[in-house]
Amino acid sequence: MSRIRKTSAFLGLKKSILGLLSMVILVGLGEKMAERFLPMYLLALGGGLWSVGLLNGLDNLLSALYSFPGGYLVEKVGTKKSLLIFNILAMTGFIIVIIIPEWQAVIAASFLFLSWTAISLPATVTIISDVLPKNKRTMGMSVHSLVRRIPMFLGPLIGGAFITALGIKTGIKIGFSVALILALVATVLQQIMITDHKNDKTESLKNSATKNPLKLWKEMPVSLKRLLVSDILVRFCEQIPYAFVVVWCMQTITNPVSAFEFGILTTVEMVTAMVVYIPVAYFADNTEKKPFVLMTFVFFTFFPLALLFTNSFTMLILAFFLRGLKEFGEPTRKTLIMELAPENRKASMFGLYYLVRDSVVSVSAFSGAFLWMISPTVNLLTAFGFGVAGTLWFAFFGTDKHGEE
Repeated sequence: MSRIRKTSAFLGLKKSILGLLSMVILVGLGEKMAERFLPMYLLALGGGLWSVGLLNGLDNLLSALYSFPGGYLVEKVGTKKSLLIFNILAMTGFIIVIIIPEWQAVIAASFLFLSWTAISLPATVTIISDVLPKNKRTMGMSVHSLVRRIPMFLGPLIGGAFITALGIKTGIKIGFSVALILALVATVLQQIMITDHKNDKTESLKNSATKNPLKLWKEMPVSLKRLLVSDILVRFCEQIPYAFVVVWCMQTITNPVSAFEFGILTTVEMVTAMVVYIPVAYFADNTEKKPFVLMTFVFFTFFPLALLFTNSFTMLILAFFLRGLKEFGEPTRKTLIMELAPENRKASMFGLYYLVRDSVVSVSAFSGAFLWMISPTVNLLTAFGFGVAGTLWFAFFGTDKHGEE
């Protein structure tokens, strides 16, 4: 038992954290069974390439628009009630996709389910920040990110098997039906296990929570704004080709892969990420965080370039291994946002950060379809260029020192 307790203490596995992780696995598993194949589903329903670009653009834009109210809601009503609201929104979106097999309905439903991660992220980091001491927050965020990858690689494998056996349309419907059931179970567990940490500080936050992002922007430290600039440029690198990665793998290359093989590629990516999370978290909690974030940006940058030179399943395995390494310092980056944010504004500042980042990055996602129609090569090289710019910016101007100007 002492070994179990030591392991739990090392990983920061307290009751509220376990409740959070259960929700992440259940909601994420159902969602990822179908979400990764939505571009193919839209094409099957007659939506065309523009619908794929629209879906990816909306994913970024809605993530941006929902992040700030997500943070505000956490400070106003608490994490528990906020997560309940977010789950209900996602389940409503699943139901729409199940009962209305039209590409327009999928786009409409995306307003409800695509941004579950973004709208719930301020609640997630608040739970980790409240429950764990400062020297365990990167570990807590890393365990969260690691567990989040379990549904990311299992979901596409199961969804890919459904699609291979039943076809895209029926397979997607089955995936969303399972997603609805798992989300219901997650909601029950979340309400039982997660505890709102009420004290004088949280009551003060509820009274001082602000709806004005412009007012909050003035409180954002310069050090956090510098991280934001580099993050935006690197996300341009990620999002320009993001929705078309599956199209590249299953349609564009010389030897296209099947849906199940694409699920295997996703597994390679997620397992790679999971292997590096814990050791990186241990060192990042005990050393400077900037080198780990910088390496993450480097891996983001080189994925589209690596993808450009792949034309077979074997080469794609190597490219997706590289893609998995981009998670090297992602939990560290999220922890850095928390540490650079003012103490009394962590949830709302986290939401504001993502509001600004994803609002700007949504432009790149919408433009991805335009660049792809010019040429997949133009799309991937443009993405690589933005990655280089973001990485260099953070290398020269980024810092992990709170209050450093």
